[in-house]
Amino acid sequence: MTLHVIVLAAGKGSRMKSNIPKVLHQVAGIPMLHRVIAVASELAPQTTHLVLGHGMQQIEASLTEQSVTTSTVQQAQQLGTGHAVKLALDHIADDTVSLVLYGDVPLITGATLARCVEVATAGQVGVVTANFSNPEQLGRILRNDAGSIDAIVEFKDASPAQKAISEINSGILAAPTHLLRGWLQQVQPNNQQGEYYLTDIVSLAVRDGVSVQGLMVDEEQEVMGVNDRAQLAQAERLYQQQQTTALMGRGVTFADPARVDIRGELTCGIDCFVDINTVFIGEVTLGEGVTVGPGAIIENSHIGANVLIKAHTVIEGAQVADACQLGPFARIRPGSEFAEGVKVGNFVETKKARLGAGAKASHLSYLGDATIGAEANIGAGTVTCNYDGVDKHQTTVGDGAFVGTNSTLVAPLEIGANAFVAAGSTVTAKVAPDTLAVGRARQRTITKWLSPLKRKNPAE
Repeated sequence: MTLHVIVLAAGKGSRMKSNIPKVLHQVAGIPMLHRVIAVASELAPQTTHLVLGHGMQQIEASLTEQSVTTSTVQQAQQLGTGHAVKLALDHIADDTVSLVLYGDVPLITGATLARCVEVATAGQVGVVTANFSNPEQLGRILRNDAGSIDAIVEFKDASPAQKAISEINSGILAAPTHLLRGWLQQVQPNNQQGEYYLTDIVSLAVRDGVSVQGLMVDEEQEVMGVNDRAQLAQAERLYQQQQTTALMGRGVTFADPARVDIRGELTCGIDCFVDINTVFIGEVTLGEGVTVGPGAIIENSHIGANVLIKAHTVIEGAQVADACQLGPFARIRPGSEFAEGVKVGNFVETKKARLGAGAKASHLSYLGDATIGAEANIGAGTVTCNYDGVDKHQTTVGDGAFVGTNSTLVAPLEIGANAFVAAGSTVTAKVAPDTLAVGRARQRTITKWLSPLKRKNPAE
């Protein structure tokens, strides 16, 4: 049976104290709403319908680059969850299953949703529940002797005995669309809030002889809603804990799993070591035996086996082969490609730089739009002058070349294999292989010279 997903995301989220719609606040670098949409897409729905209200334009703008196509339904008046779902059902055919999700429940899993949809496909109602250690003001689940759900009572409408129940309603449910539509037409705002509660369909289903199955999750955190900044931080830590726990199970060591942020997908080989305060963004792959030092940031990069990344190194959009050493305090910018055994040391910056096997740039250099040959040595303070104010130009340094300290390489430029550039040189013309280039002005020593200060104040 065809599946439609309805994501409720119309609320203002006033407790966030933000100009950003609540569902666009991020967990691990991705807006909560985007996470929910991505999980729902695992079930291959025909359409994902977003019920939006506050911040509708901002939310729609955030979705322009998403791979999942969504449909927007506007809820101009906030009249409750039942009202929101009813609006979405106007765009869904009867002979389908509808799954209702929430844009501020970012840790829900595809496995739980699949169980819920399976129940609905069998003609029943599936409701996702959880046992909360502190259920607070969440709706309570009322079960019958057979274990099915008889009703869901909102906290404000619950009796003292019902408030003592720890099993809560997550709000996530699935049902045959034609049944859901019929029940919602009967729901009335007979509650303290004066709203149309989606949960009222449970008692209507029971009245009509339709079984309501409660699907309890193993951990209450999976269905936690995010309503304020403190809960957002809690969701962030829970997500990070899930990621590091999974990686440790695959042979990765973290100096402190609580001080690592994974904002994307991190894939690691065995025997990797990740130190504290490290951040991984986008798609990052670490080969076997990689060591990542404290404070390092790695984004959308592939790191080969047995690479040593020292403290506070920043790597973005790079391809790093086996046995390289990077940092400390190196900045590897997009387009950098390092062959096996490359060494890039402290305060070295590279951009669109290809370094051959065993090449070294150990300190204080900038290599941009450059190809550096195997076993070449780039001395401290070397700069490739790749930009003329209009265009970028390429610098090529051959295999085994030696570029001395404080050299300025003015591109476009080619330095041949095994050539030498003397320290302090400014090189503007091609250097042939096996030659020495010296590009210095002749030194002069001026006696009886007065500094500008002494010229201004001769009496001093």
